[in-house]
Amino acid sequence: MNGQTQLYLILEVDGEMPDPAAALAQVLCAAAFASALLRPAAGALLDARTVAPLITGLQRRGVAALIADDPALARATKADGVHLSWSKDIVKRYCESRGALGPAAIVGADAGRSRHDAMELGEAGADYIAFGIPPHVEDRATAEHRQNELVAWWSEIFVPPVVAFDVAGTARASALADSGADFVGVALSLSAPAADNAKVVLSFAQAVDLSRVPA
Repeated sequence: MNGQTQLYLILEVDGEMPDPAAALAQVLCAAAFASALLRPAAGALLDARTVAPLITGLQRRGVAALIADDPALARATKADGVHLSWSKDIVKRYCESRGALGPAAIVGADAGRSRHDAMELGEAGADYIAFGIPPHVEDRATAEHRQNELVAWWSEIFVPPVVAFDVAGTARASALADSGADFVGVALSLSAPAADNAKVVLSFAQAVDLSRVPA
């Protein structure tokens, strides 16, 4: 491990929620986060009206607020940057996003399972590299093993932080922290009960902490 693993909050946002800012405030009380990604819930779209109060709430707590795959929305809402989901043209999209947002913004990218893409993104200046597991992957056990290997490989050789996405539970959080992840993603829906979200966050925080106790 590079050091202390932190939690990376991933929030699915639905514009129809009555008070997403209040739901977010309860989540932020459950654990410490360095950064948070706002991405649309299934079938929803992010807009400035929905995300602006969430960005304000995150930044007031010292949490970097990122928008999923939309540099224009990030710029319009004064978010701290963007996270780019993996695609075949991920390096090109990174360069376009960096050009749109400037050098001070955070631009992180998911390299999928490609070491080549990860290295190209790192050389291009990505602020972090993420490795996730797409939902369509059926052989989850093999994919999780590969994710562990990619996280360990990156953390041992390269300087930019590595983030683990698509983390299915506390056992995976602990394993990825042990593999060297600088950040472990915790995915929540703001439409879920606040008490349930708090329990998930606390369990992930504990798993990451326990993973750092020497054997």
